[in-house]
Amino acid sequence: MRDVTITGETIRLGQLLKLAGIVDSGGEGKALIERGVLVNGEAETRRGRRLARGDRVEVGGEAVRVA
Repeated sequence: MRDVTITGETIRLGQLLKLAGIVDSGGEGKALIERGVLVNGEAETRRGRRLARGDRVEVGGEAVRVA
């Protein structure tokens, strides 16, 4: 798992995927989220889901944590 540092208090799931380099665009992120993303171990389908420090996102065998 690797940490992705954010500057504000929260970040949206789609934005985190772009910041982490997992996707290159919002459209790509949307499609990926529709196929299956886990947030803190639970399935998530909302691109706008707010994440805070300590939240963990797993997708395609890769895991990132909001730092």
